Amino acid sequence: MSGENEKPSLVYGEIKDNPNVLDLEKITIMKSAVDSEDVRMEHKIRLNQNGDDTNQTIKLYKRRWFIVLLFSSYSLCNSFQWIQYGIINNIFMRFYGVESFTIDWMSMIYMLTYIPFIFPVTWLLDKKGLRVIALVATAMNCAGTWIKVTSVRPNLFAVTMLGQFCCSLAQVFILGMPSKIASVWFGSEEVSTACSIGVFGNQLGIAIGFLVPPILVPNVEDMDQLAYHISIMFYITAGVATLLFLLVVMVFQERPELPPTQAQATARCISPEQYSYTASILRLLRNKPFLLLILTYGLNVGCFYAVGTLLNRMIIEHYPGEELNAGRIGLTIIIAGMVGSLICGIWLDRTKTYKQTTLTVYIMSFVGMLVYAFTLSLGHLWVVFLTAGALGFFMTGYLPLGFEFGVELTYPECEGTSSGLLNCSAQVFGIMFTICQGKIIDNYGTLAGNIFLCVFLFIGSVLTGFIKSDLQRQKANQLAKAA
Repeated sequence: MSGENEKPSLVYGEIKDNPNVLDLEKITIMKSAVDSEDVRMEHKIRLNQNGDDTNQTIKLYKRRWFIVLLFSSYSLCNSFQWIQYGIINNIFMRFYGVESFTIDWMSMIYMLTYIPFIFPVTWLLDKKGLRVIALVATAMNCAGTWIKVTSVRPNLFAVTMLGQFCCSLAQVFILGMPSKIASVWFGSEEVSTACSIGVFGNQLGIAIGFLVPPILVPNVEDMDQLAYHISIMFYITAGVATLLFLLVVMVFQERPELPPTQAQATARCISPEQYSYTASILRLLRNKPFLLLILTYGLNVGCFYAVGTLLNRMIIEHYPGEELNAGRIGLTIIIAGMVGSLICGIWLDRTKTYKQTTLTVYIMSFVGMLVYAFTLSLGHLWVVFLTAGALGFFMTGYLPLGFEFGVELTYPECEGTSSGLLNCSAQVFGIMFTICQGKIIDNYGTLAGNIFLCVFLFIGSVLTGFIKSDLQRQKANQLAKAA
């Protein structure tokens, strides 16, 4: 290539598949092609047909906020059901006549289902796009809630497990979507904030899952009365899930007509025929900084899953009869985490200090877990509320940080694929930590179980320090602006 005018004449596929061209050069060349006169003319023709400004090739649409809020809403409905059994573990044990470990699996099934299904789901996301994934997610979630409505009898535990399985399958279509929606709909100065809002819905759902079930389902002795309370909770959930499914059918949009950023404009130039999902996975697995992030993200979020699943057991052991306060402590963890997520998202959009912020939040998660472990048994619930809130601020505030850091390290790979791999790691560690911590609590007490998690958070903090901060998406946007 001898001059600037020759770049637009190159075929996108030749650039993308040429092993002699570096990734950064590919981005630069493809950006130049997008800015070429021929492509600008195509934009002008399309824009003229719609009566828009003919000079505008990227645009932000107001409806982007509605899209991300709708996503957050159905993510909320799904994540609420993750913890609705575990937070009143002892009540469901008595109603269905099963062991505590069996009820733990009502939460862990969310983690187990994710692992085998994430790869076909991310492939479907690449091939069919956001709208199809949103429709399947809300349809599965809606079906699961109505199956649960039919399961409110002591001999129908298998039916309620089936309903929970459907909801866990829906979660596979939800969990990795925040970064994808943020990239497709939002500008470069607001992607981290948008991703935080997407994660915010998931966290708020877990918060409501901690708070509402102990209120709706009190620990009463009469089994018929208990069945009535459980059915009320299931009917409310089913009604909300049905409404959200209808909203997605009617208004959820695949993508904006014009891309929000130059990075997205470049990504749109790659046709589906030129994109290989398998090759994308292999490139991600050869990306050493991203592999380290997969490991450290799994350790942190896996610890959070274990704490959430076993919170009822830990609180009841030290504060018998405090099911309601166990839910409130869980709520405190998540609300603090939601605040942390939004603050971190805004901070990243302003500073772009991805590694520094991630490392700081990780270290503080370790410190928060250590303090929580040693104060849980002091006999003062107000202390537990304080330490749990501090833990939640950093541990659940880490969730959107991991997503956005992963997207930066792996651009221009599909955001859903990188997020899927991060979440897959989290589910694997979540199952391992929940089972191991549960057994340690049974045999050695809650302090030993929480110290077990502290060890892995410390390891994750050290490994995070070794992640190379190679922000490919920021480089692409800077090259676009320079051009």
